[in-house]
Amino acid sequence: MIAAIKKILGIGPATDYKALMQKGAVIIDVRTKGEYAGGHIKGSLNIPVNEISNQLSKISKDKIIITCCASGMRSGSAKSMLKSKGYPEVYNGGPWNSLQRKIS
Repeated sequence: MIAAIKKILGIGPATDYKALMQKGAVIIDVRTKGEYAGGHIKGSLNIPVNEISNQLSKISKDKIIITCCASGMRSGSAKSMLKSKGYPEVYNGGPWNSLQRKIS
């Protein structure tokens, strides 16, 4: 019961994004093209959150996916969308600049 509540609230051990990257994770930045152009994580894919459903062919279900955006809200939505489409391992990396520090 407590584990279920922690899972719902997102409380638990911190995700080791650096380790996920070492396992071949793909970062999907779900901000707009203009936001992405203003700064992004090198090697990340830019697929705005409102285009994800139409761009699934660009996203492998065999890869670990880390979503990011400006604050963590859109990347959370993107994570939910991808999970609902059968992507088994998806993480919300939150703000892209914070994620960049965690994987450096």
